[in-house]
Amino acid sequence: MSREPEIEEAVVYIVVGRGVRGDDSAGREIGADDQEATPINVLLTAVDEEECIERALTALAGKGFTRVELDRIGVVDGEPEDPTFASAYWNAIDGQVAVIAFHG
Repeated sequence: MSREPEIEEAVVYIVVGRGVRGDDSAGREIGADDQEATPINVLLTAVDEEECIERALTALAGKGFTRVELDRIGVVDGEPEDPTFASAYWNAIDGQVAVIAFHG
């Protein structure tokens, strides 16, 4: 039986990339100059990087992203100072997947 991680043992991952929403974009790759691509950050807890990527992609698909290019994965070392990321960090600690999309 699994349980939610406690703060002391929780590993909060951050996944950084870009994504495109919409049905007409399915199957195309995201290019370096793709104006449709939205920068995204995903914060979540997972047991390893493989589960992290799976959960991030599932959450992004649930938000309507049909194409995603993940650039980096890392570990968040403590609560961020930025309020947006701090909120996402605590949502991740609570077992949620926090998707931050930067719309221009």
